[in-house]
Amino acid sequence: MSITSAMVLFAFFFTIMLIYWRPKGMNEAIPATIGALIVIASGAVNASHLMDISIKVSGAAMTIISTLVMALVLESIGFFHWIASLLAQRSNGSGIRLFWYTNALCFLMTLFFNNDGSIMITTPILLLLLNSFQLKKHQKLPYLISGALIATASSAPIGVSNMVNLISLKIIDMNLYMQTAMMFVPSVLGLLFLLGLLFLVFYHDIPKTLPPMAVPITPLSFFHHPLQNRSAYDEMKVSENKMKMILLFVLTIRLSLFAASYMHIPIEVVALTGSCVLLGWRWYALKMSPYDVLRKAPWHILMFAFGMYVIIYGLNHIGLSHYVTKLSGLHASDMFSSMFVMGSMLSVLSNLFNNHPALMIGTLALTEMNMDPLIAKAAYASMIIGSDIGSLLLPTGTLATLLWMHILHQHRCPVSWTAYIRITLLVIPLTVVFTLAMLYSWISILFM
Repeated sequence: MSITSAMVLFAFFFTIMLIYWRPKGMNEAIPATIGALIVIASGAVNASHLMDISIKVSGAAMTIISTLVMALVLESIGFFHWIASLLAQRSNGSGIRLFWYTNALCFLMTLFFNNDGSIMITTPILLLLLNSFQLKKHQKLPYLISGALIATASSAPIGVSNMVNLISLKIIDMNLYMQTAMMFVPSVLGLLFLLGLLFLVFYHDIPKTLPPMAVPITPLSFFHHPLQNRSAYDEMKVSENKMKMILLFVLTIRLSLFAASYMHIPIEVVALTGSCVLLGWRWYALKMSPYDVLRKAPWHILMFAFGMYVIIYGLNHIGLSHYVTKLSGLHASDMFSSMFVMGSMLSVLSNLFNNHPALMIGTLALTEMNMDPLIAKAAYASMIIGSDIGSLLLPTGTLATLLWMHILHQHRCPVSWTAYIRITLLVIPLTVVFTLAMLYSWISILFM
């Protein structure tokens, strides 16, 4: 093994280890940056590669940051407090109804924003709701675990809900519109299947009747929410009608991303415009400076995505994509085997190494397989299922799940790996197989 190969492999495993371990709450961008510097020092990535990486990563990262900024604006004006109040009222004392409503919220949060933002915002909201109902820990688990799984898996239907999906779309030269046309229906069917399995698994733990709320939900209930501050609520004057108008605006921006992709307009331009308009409205109407939101925006995503891609580029340079191609043993003309092999492989790689590097590795390998364009797109769609759903088997499969566990620990409601895996072993493999079957059927009917 050459020195270059050894340095690249060391950088990869060093980065993954630190991301999993996160000593003293270390931000994932730090190990990714250190790993990238080691790869650059090895000579596996040069200046022209770095320029190419910047082009591929910057648009996706800015799109995700912009959608998170919109979520932060909504959080700062009490939008999600309003939603939580509606959930409590609509549940009408039924724990089963609350189960379906909370999972619908997690699905829509990821669809409107992204999986990390959904986890970051909905987890404290769920904890507030469940604590207000004074539920015991075993009664909270159905809502917390199912909410985390649905929130993370819901990034599969549309590529814009997950940063690594957006980066991979650029690699494979597939627009957001085409990806959604292929993925939306099969993925939603898969999510419904997953939710049905979760309901069956948790049925005996879900309280059939909810006790009266011990503490009513008010805006100040969210004072300890990680995205909130008290002064924002002291000056909050947003009516229910305005909340609905804001929701309509966010939906319009979200739909505009697909229109922009179809018309070959950079989607980050639309996302940035939407976040700036929402920030400007809040500043003008509520006299709330953009500073608090811009300070809390996850700018580190840029460094994390750039660093991880540099590392994967280095791995590709030393022949990883060629090895993955040989390992898959695919026949370029067989769509069925291509889809199931790549979907299964990405599920395994994501759980071993996290779905961010796994999907990048798989996508780069896919570009070297000389497949028919339709089969390549179908194989890519199956990799998304492995990366976004199959990765949920272990907590290390996605950064969103690691973030979820960290938030629960901060709120003194930890979920052990054993409790998590005991559920995911029952539901995730079946869901991956079912969703891949739906995807194959959907593509066979409409695209062949």
